[in-house]
Amino acid sequence: MIRGTTLALAACAAIAVAQPVSAQELYFYPSQGQGPDKQNQDFGECHAWAIQQSGFNPMVQQAGPPKEASQGGVVRGGARGAAAGAVVGAITGNAGRGAAAGAAGGALIGGFRRGDQKRQQDQAQRQFNQQQAAGRASYNRAVSACMQGRGYGVS
Repeated sequence: MIRGTTLALAACAAIAVAQPVSAQELYFYPSQGQGPDKQNQDFGECHAWAIQQSGFNPMVQQAGPPKEASQGGVVRGGARGAAAGAVVGAITGNAGRGAAAGAAGGALIGGFRRGDQKRQQDQAQRQFNQQQAAGRASYNRAVSACMQGRGYGVS
């Protein structure tokens, strides 16, 4: 019995980076007495065909969603709030008290922004993971169909 992942690594080692072992592994059994050389050739051809059909290459590490630079945040929000509060405080006659109140409000708003960014990044990561799983499943179906068509049992 030959593992599809092992064959793919051998077929594509010169041009690919291995995918982390989180995907389903496929096993192929030569039902018609195919030898190791024929198995490797068949798998290499089926691997290439499955990539064309699915648009997914399990041998290439996909980059995740881009990480956005932190905007706002507690410290930056506090600094902006303090500056605005100092201006308002200067107009009313107490720049220090205005700056303190502005800093507290700005920090609170900055914290909310940071939380929103974190939720958006988490959602983008979940979507990316779902897309990768769907691509992997499509690839597995295609390579399985090809290998079965060439006389291998697939598990």
